[in-house]
Amino acid sequence: MSAQETSGAGKAAARRRWLTLLPLVVFGALAALFFLRLGSGDPSRIPSALLGRPAPATTLPALDGLTDKGNAVPGLTPETLRGKVSIVNVWSSWCVPCHDEAPLLHALSDDKRFQIVGINYKDATENARRFLGRYGNPFTAVGVDVNGRASIEWGVYGVPETFVVGRDGKIAYKLVGPITPQNYERVLKAEVEKALRAP
Repeated sequence: MSAQETSGAGKAAARRRWLTLLPLVVFGALAALFFLRLGSGDPSRIPSALLGRPAPATTLPALDGLTDKGNAVPGLTPETLRGKVSIVNVWSSWCVPCHDEAPLLHALSDDKRFQIVGINYKDATENARRFLGRYGNPFTAVGVDVNGRASIEWGVYGVPETFVVGRDGKIAYKLVGPITPQNYERVLKAEVEKALRAP
């Protein structure tokens, strides 16, 4: 074999090796890009296509047997959110972060300038009532979303999620994930105050 043929065979082998490694290099670059874009961001800041749009016209039945001062707590209707600033919280008794945020929601319910509405997501009735009995019921209305259809309409990624709805019935803010001591004052209450100041 001549030196020229040996050189040509070496170049072909190097080219094959590079082509074999190319998919791995591309995958590594894409993985790094996704990690940088998703890993560095705050998951609670995931944009919602519903921001600035009217809240879904959701009708959900009441949580069976849930009462407040002897009166049945109503379910959710489109009229529930009209003319008032509302915090809409999607929750479930089986959701661990929902247990963590429950005392903060209850503290929010002391402020009567707005209402807190609950959407109970894929939960057993007894468990949901027991949950509210344990932490206190911050909700003026609780709609039961048995099959998760309403939560899909609201663009829910998973529980818990919280929305601020303005007096105009439009979604002003969406918090993905639990309400925490860190985002309670700085983020959620600030967004509620903004909605209360809006005409």
